[in-house]
Amino acid sequence: MKALSFIFSLVAAGLCCAVVRTDAQVNVTQYHNHPSRDGLYIDPAFTPSAAANLTRDLNFDGTIAGNVFAQPLYIEGGRQGRDMVIVATSSNNVYALDPTDGTVIWQRNVGTPVSAADLECTKFDPMGIIGTPIVDLGSRSLFLDAMVTPDGGATKKQFIFSLDVDTGNIKPGWPVDVQETATYNGLQFDPDIQQQRPALGIVGNILYVGYGSMRDCDLFHGWLVGVPINDPTTVTAWATTSLRGGGIWGVGGVASDGANPFVTTGNTWTNGNWGGGEAVIRFQPGPIFTNNPRDYWVPANWQQLDSFDLDLGGSGPLPVDVLGATPSSLIIAFGKDGNAYLLDRGNLGGIGASPIDSLHVTDDSLIQAAATYRTNGVTYVACRANYHQLSTFRITATAPPSMILVWGVNRTGEGCGSPFVTSTDGASNMIVWTIGTEDRNVTGDQRLHGYDGQTGAVIYAGGGASELMAGTHSYSTTGIAAHGRIYIAADNKVYAFRVPGGTPTPSPTVTPTATATMTPTATVTPTATVTPTVTITPTPAPTVTPTATPSVTATPTPRVTPTPTPRVRPTPTPTATVTSTPTSTPAATPRLRPTPRIRPTPRGRNVAFPL
Repeated sequence: MKALSFIFSLVAAGLCCAVVRTDAQVNVTQYHNHPSRDGLYIDPAFTPSAAANLTRDLNFDGTIAGNVFAQPLYIEGGRQGRDMVIVATSSNNVYALDPTDGTVIWQRNVGTPVSAADLECTKFDPMGIIGTPIVDLGSRSLFLDAMVTPDGGATKKQFIFSLDVDTGNIKPGWPVDVQETATYNGLQFDPDIQQQRPALGIVGNILYVGYGSMRDCDLFHGWLVGVPINDPTTVTAWATTSLRGGGIWGVGGVASDGANPFVTTGNTWTNGNWGGGEAVIRFQPGPIFTNNPRDYWVPANWQQLDSFDLDLGGSGPLPVDVLGATPSSLIIAFGKDGNAYLLDRGNLGGIGASPIDSLHVTDDSLIQAAATYRTNGVTYVACRANYHQLSTFRITATAPPSMILVWGVNRTGEGCGSPFVTSTDGASNMIVWTIGTEDRNVTGDQRLHGYDGQTGAVIYAGGGASELMAGTHSYSTTGIAAHGRIYIAADNKVYAFRVPGGTPTPSPTVTPTATATMTPTATVTPTATVTPTVTITPTPAPTVTPTATPSVTATPTPRVTPTPTPRVRPTPTPTATVTSTPTSTPAATPRLRPTPRIRPTPRGRNVAFPL
């Protein structure tokens, strides 16, 4: 469906800021640049006028081998002082490229990937490294997960690797065999059916790796595996306890406010009791799930969301602080029901708690990684509303705060990837960038686009013939900014774009960051495209009700469970059933392909978002 462009009035809001010392170094160590996954890159080169004249660097080689679904990274101070662009492919090839000319500094293959023919369900072929790796600068370690096979596909393994980021050599004691080390409540991790798509995270000295399904096939679960970066022999794991489901699969992966890891989980098949799905969850270090309602949130209509596959797992959580709001420590979840949910990060509320606010962003599914930024006292969130719509809303500095749509760009036929943001100093000249990616049989325009962060006005319209890319992927492909350049990793190629005037050195700036929330102690050959326009809609803003539910006109029809008989949905119980007490490992159950899920009826025609 075609969404309409829109623009809204602005009021003041704020984001708590921390002074960050950049001292001439720019290290993009993880997905969306920061643990909070804000997607903000500070680079004084990206003024609006310079960004408008962005060009692709045709002298940058960037040739690699394999499809790319992971974001590239940028690491300074490698061997002989050389900076590096790090990129990983689904063929299990890892590269360090020179950021100036795109030649290979080092490369490493970590094992044979698994062919799609050897997997029951997958959209990836081959299946290797899919999730975005992460770098720990202190130990100069590059961490990643790869699916490998030692025998041509009969055996599948999920291995967590640590590479020396300067040489590509595998570090002693690694990789970690997830199947051999990850258990929870008697459940053993099964690499044959678990997929590693979400970006990896590090909180404290623990590496966190999330796992979901391969297209909801088989008796999969959501898994979060924790590995101390200095002791890979000690592995802690948590898994959903539903009959099946609850995958951690949002491309943004594990987010953090500096103290705790947060994840979102997907749809489940249950016996009526909540088992970890359809949730925003804060873990204590480990990961340890406390089962305290302060540490998780499940919408009241979670069973309906389950039935219609309208889960929260398609987008990772986004911590954000809004100075002047009460509460000010917040976290945002995005649903495939098209809603954004604003939650109190200090007290998530448990099952059925009303969110602080909810906002219907789109009549389509929100599957993406959002970005957030603050300029002129206003906190914004930019998101991929669907494969043809870039949308932005603001969070008010009120008691309680609320979310209000601000501007959006209709990119029908052109594609829309997960956004990222540049700023010259962390407070001004905000530019929201997106890539015209392929999705749903739409090739996209395969171009980079930039929009004014306050108004949505076009800053960069995609360039000319030389700026055309190829091999981008829906919500997975996003870019990074470093030293006056933007790097985008696509299939078999890394592209570099540069602003005119050389490569400046960043200075110390104020960077928006999420503040750690104290929690109770745990018990352990397309052509140049038509420029999209932003239009004004003059109707008043709606009143948002505290609890949003999907706009479904039919009574939810329960899906079929992994057994041959239809599932009967009992009355939900008000408390969680996840525990951390191990039990005996159940006997293996033969895997069955699930019956296709019934999709919801169309939500009706789109209307303009009101003012």
